[in-house]
Amino acid sequence: MVHTHGTLVWVADEQRTWVKGRVIGQSGEDLIVSTHHGERRVPVEAAPLQNKDDEPVEDMIDLAFLHEPGVLWNLKQRYCQNSIYTYTGSILIAVNPFKLLPQLYGRQVMDTYSAAEAGSLPPHVYAVASAAYKRMRSEGRGQAILVTGESGAGKTETSKLIMRYLAYLGGFKQSCDDLTAAAAEDSSSTCTSSIEQKVLESNPLLEAFGNAKTVRNDNSSRFGKYVEINFNQQGAISG
Repeated sequence: MVHTHGTLVWVADEQRTWVKGRVIGQSGEDLIVSTHHGERRVPVEAAPLQNKDDEPVEDMIDLAFLHEPGVLWNLKQRYCQNSIYTYTGSILIAVNPFKLLPQLYGRQVMDTYSAAEAGSLPPHVYAVASAAYKRMRSEGRGQAILVTGESGAGKTETSKLIMRYLAYLGGFKQSCDDLTAAAAEDSSSTCTSSIEQKVLESNPLLEAFGNAKTVRNDNSSRFGKYVEINFNQQGAISG
């Protein structure tokens, strides 16, 4: 039997979703579990085992038990550290911080991820976009990035970050520190590209067709969006 006296488990909780507990006995086919909120009596199948490692991991494939409480606990611990990105294999999970985290973005961060090998840096949306871009260049085939989630999860903002990063990789304003301010620069600048700028400016237009205010989000997209960006042989955006 896996659950014995002293086994560390998770117990479902109406207010806290899941709470940590320790098996202190058994009554029939149920376990008696001690938690910080009192003793609970639960079926064996309703008490998933805790992961032994108390430190959150960057890739949840490394978790011994990849179940709901283990995933939620890991995401919460990383979220409290302002680490909003976490991998599950090749899937990137992003938790909306509902605040600005400027240290996660910008030209310096773009430089770092564009030059790094896959998997050598912490999880980031730039890493996903960079991997797709490099695979497109090396294989000569189109790549797709799927951004999905519930209302208010941050899909629109993530899509903006991907588009901006791809424009950066495609040669747009590589010598400029602020991509947003780049549009205001002299049009004669050697790092100006009207195509890349149009790509970055297209998102507000798309949002105007169907965004609305919901209980979770003041600017919720009411439709799915498909964005296709074309690159030439040199890896620059062409349309």
